[in-house]
Amino acid sequence: MSAGKRPGWRRWITGIAVVVIVIGALDRVFPPPIPRLDTDRSTVVLARDGSPLRAFAASNGVWRYPVQVADVSPRYLEALLGYEDRWFYRHPGVNPLALLRAIGQALRQGEVVSGGSTLTMQVARLLEPIPRSPWGKLIQMLRAVQLELRLNKAQILALYLARAPFGGTIEGVEAAAWSYLGKSSRQLSHAEAALLAVLPQAPSRLRPDRHPELARQARDKVLERLRAQGVWPDGVLAGAALEPVIAQRVRPPLAAALLAERLRRAYPAETVLTTTIDAQLQRTFERRLPALIRHLPPLTSAAALLVDNATLEARVYLGSADFADDARLGQVDMIRAIRSPGSTLKPFLYGLALDDGLIHAASLLSDAPTGFDGYRPANFGDVFSGPVSAADALRRSLNVPAVDLLARVTPERFMARLAHGGVRLTLPRGARPHLALILGGTGVRMEALASGYAAFANAGVMRPVRYLVDPPAGAASGAWDEVPPSPATGHAVDAGDGSPLDGRRLLSQGAAFIVTDMLQGAALPMNAALSAATAPKLAWKTGTSYGYRDAWAFGVTKTWTLGVWVGRPDGTPMPGQYGAATALPVLFSLLSALPHPPGDRQSPAPPDGVTRQAICWPTGRAMDSEDPSACQEVTDTWILRGNVPPTLVPSPRGAGQGNELVKHVLVDTRSGKRVTPACAHGDTRPIAIAQWPLPVAAWLSASRRRASRLPAWAAGCAPPSEQSGRLRIDGLADGSVLRRAPGVDTPPAVSLRVRQADGNVQWLVDGRFVAVTAAGEAFSYHFDAAGRHRILALDEEGRYDSLFLRIEG
Repeated sequence: MSAGKRPGWRRWITGIAVVVIVIGALDRVFPPPIPRLDTDRSTVVLARDGSPLRAFAASNGVWRYPVQVADVSPRYLEALLGYEDRWFYRHPGVNPLALLRAIGQALRQGEVVSGGSTLTMQVARLLEPIPRSPWGKLIQMLRAVQLELRLNKAQILALYLARAPFGGTIEGVEAAAWSYLGKSSRQLSHAEAALLAVLPQAPSRLRPDRHPELARQARDKVLERLRAQGVWPDGVLAGAALEPVIAQRVRPPLAAALLAERLRRAYPAETVLTTTIDAQLQRTFERRLPALIRHLPPLTSAAALLVDNATLEARVYLGSADFADDARLGQVDMIRAIRSPGSTLKPFLYGLALDDGLIHAASLLSDAPTGFDGYRPANFGDVFSGPVSAADALRRSLNVPAVDLLARVTPERFMARLAHGGVRLTLPRGARPHLALILGGTGVRMEALASGYAAFANAGVMRPVRYLVDPPAGAASGAWDEVPPSPATGHAVDAGDGSPLDGRRLLSQGAAFIVTDMLQGAALPMNAALSAATAPKLAWKTGTSYGYRDAWAFGVTKTWTLGVWVGRPDGTPMPGQYGAATALPVLFSLLSALPHPPGDRQSPAPPDGVTRQAICWPTGRAMDSEDPSACQEVTDTWILRGNVPPTLVPSPRGAGQGNELVKHVLVDTRSGKRVTPACAHGDTRPIAIAQWPLPVAAWLSASRRRASRLPAWAAGCAPPSEQSGRLRIDGLADGSVLRRAPGVDTPPAVSLRVRQADGNVQWLVDGRFVAVTAAGEAFSYHFDAAGRHRILALDEEGRYDSLFLRIEG
């Protein structure tokens, strides 16, 4: 090269350098408005399969679901790039050939046929308003170059995928796929991919839910271009052209709405929250639950929480029966609400009593009017049953046996044991744990109860319910507002078979097994939605709070734990609506909609330490260790660690003669009558006779009474205390008949007293508690129904007297 030409080259290089410097300076002074890919987006809460449960609009009201290039179907990317910008990965933001082609088409046709805009140029227009004019086109081109300088191709494509307009307030391919097609953009067919590729060209005119024919024509135009380019095979294109355009009505997803709102508030920085919810089961429950409570009084709501026992992941979260029903306070989340649990805490108490060695499954408990330092619990309907087994008392949810057990375990220890596992009970400020806890005199959240019930299927180990598949860093997966995450997680507990479980041990594995077996023994109601022949092994328990404010039902199978609450969120009583009548039918109906693996219908093998044992009643001891004469009845039951505790004998006023389970007496060999060494005149022999606890004596059958009756005293041998100690009802003879007096409208009435009562006297009519009187005070009662009736008087020492009468007329 000659020396004379060198200055020209220098000027050319200098000019290029100046242009680059100017462009760089302008780029710094006027940078493109590039948003962060994780900002200004809708927050979307997903089910475990990736389908949206609920979406929260971005700050400008736009529905924009976060999505990455790798998350979108390759079919859509092929259709998009083939139709919009086949040279996307080769040009620097502007395609000169496309611009020249667009200009030539406009000159020949006399109108704009194609804009010549690259995908990068379209992104530039999506990021800021640019006028549609020659000057605006120049700005758009410059912005495209700036984007190419600052971002890689994947980032530019991700901006388009997230912000392309698809009609109305829908932006981005993922939001469009769910809104129009009901599926993720990663699941698109060839025809669907072509349809979504063309919609941003005229999003309002081509909306498939409003203009399906126009949308089909535009889609077919895309298919023809892809045919010309050889992007897809002819067979695929022919099949795609035959596929009709069918779009669903556009509406934001609204499933598990209360859980979605809860998680969005808990993790405001997250734009995508993937829950453990099963979308299909969630929608099934959302359809069923409103119908199941439609017959209940107005303003009644309901809640249901379904947990997978293997993972403690929530599969269904229904905080109310209908989120959109303002009349039923549908936006109040009753899964998080603190409510009275009614009798739903009783299984935990029985499990703790088993672990303490207080009872076995067939222990004889007393269901009779009993006072506990002034607290007198009653059963539902004020009816008592007398002697009952522990299993029967739990299944029937009898109150007096439960309060008796809690008095022995102590309320403080029971409450602390539950809190250790994660069931935090709440009391009014300044209140101390008390016996009414076990009947619902406390507050608790449904999710804590569900976690506790799931422990029965997990060897007695309790873990918090999980709501997120992959919780954000530093967040608790359970999201329990009232329970810190650390006490319930992070501890390896032996499951009993050598495998570790993370959580806290609530009960021993053996106690959990026995309580589950006790609850499984409850017969299904006649109208249950579950068939006894095909239903899984189900342990279920109901509860009703004071004043009929809360009706509960919990069910546990090998696979599932399901909790149901029915009531009014504002706490208004609902007389006549209780757990067994209101919540239990809902539980059975929802359980019938669940898949139950075959293993759920099989009885599990007992764990180590749990064995079968023949038990004697009324002593409660093992048959092989008991005097045969003291074994009136035999029952077979589960025992824990070989422990066979004797019958618990209530003794409200201290130990006394009636608390002996076996009486050893001396009888005359010839006459069989009772004697004492001082009054015996011939050969004698000792005998042992089992005794039923005094509080249940009034409920014993004739055969049981005879079996435990002590022999009569021989003449001159009865101690003075036994000659005058029997309780007697005065005022009416046994077997009396009462008739309404002629011309009198009032029903027949009686006025009775008892003699020799010790303390207050409790009166029961036909097994139902009706009144308490002081010793010697008259008891009056009006009979409204004709027929045979029994009146029972019971004093504080357990002594009783009863009589029968008949009301006629």
